[in-house]
Amino acid sequence: MKKIIKNFYDYLDERLHLEDLVHFMGKKYVPVHSHSLWYYFGGVSLFFFIVQVITGILLLFYYKAGPDLAFESIQYIMSKVQFGWLIRSVHGWAANLFILSAVIHMFSVYFEKAYRKPRELTWISGMLMLFLGMGFGFSGYLLPWNELSFFATKVGSDIAGAVPIIGEPMKILMRGGPDVTGATLSRLFGFHVALFPGIFTVVLGIHLLLIQRQGISEPMHFEQLDKKEKKTMPFFPNFLLRDLLLWLVMLNVLAILAVFFPAELGHKADAFGSAPEGIKPEWYFLFMFQSLKYLPAHILFIEGEVLGILLFGAAFALWLIVPFWDRKTARGEQNKLITYIGIFVIIFIIVLTILGWVA
Repeated sequence: MKKIIKNFYDYLDERLHLEDLVHFMGKKYVPVHSHSLWYYFGGVSLFFFIVQVITGILLLFYYKAGPDLAFESIQYIMSKVQFGWLIRSVHGWAANLFILSAVIHMFSVYFEKAYRKPRELTWISGMLMLFLGMGFGFSGYLLPWNELSFFATKVGSDIAGAVPIIGEPMKILMRGGPDVTGATLSRLFGFHVALFPGIFTVVLGIHLLLIQRQGISEPMHFEQLDKKEKKTMPFFPNFLLRDLLLWLVMLNVLAILAVFFPAELGHKADAFGSAPEGIKPEWYFLFMFQSLKYLPAHILFIEGEVLGILLFGAAFALWLIVPFWDRKTARGEQNKLITYIGIFVIIFIIVLTILGWVA
């Protein structure tokens, strides 16, 4: 068996010069320190994205976009297609776990200050992928065409439409018209399976290229050590094998969640029916949704909801460009305010998410 593998490797190496690639990866080193665990969440996010692509392609073999066919096609997938219910559950859980791992990865980069020069573009590309991931979630939510997804999409697009100036055109773009109809389903289906994946793949390629060129960032205290005091491990094969082992663990977690907590379908959407009680967005939008509920109808001369949306928009913009406004103090010390802001944001998101979940 070893001889067969070696012959196959030699065959590829002769044509593709794999030895040069192996040598290149072997020259890459990963810092080893007390916070090294956080390095793996970028790879975990990539793993969940790959799972979503594979399961999404499998679902596309049977899914039919359209108000008269979407719900029935999902029913068929879950009841008639062999392991169809499992593939749909894996797809849904992988989407949620992708957002979770990406958020953890984002905060680890934030607190390690790994976005600073020369990694500003790496941070921005990573944030764009997180925003696109949320776009995946919103666009895919309507595809089953059930009651919950229909009215949740209506509420979500109404909130987006409240943004001054660009809100109404943005709502029309998402809905494909003034109301949530079959055109909305077709529009979001196109976003979900074509537009967003295409943009995400390009940004992902740029993100990985930047990481390869710049290497994995080191914590600030690690940078101050002498070369002899720094501990590192080769990216290939040491770090890569550990990353793959974690992928295997995540695959087991994903399978357990999909089997014991399978995706539900509910009732088919009825545009003329009444909205079910307790409509809530996906958990990663819940803290914003709950925050808007606490705002009064009017604050001075502006609607409370509009002000809340504008504040969230400004906060996301500042978060996106944090590498450009996080600077050392006049004495050359690190800006501790950045750390305090990050802690506040985490507490805010967790508390508002819990309140929104139990409300």
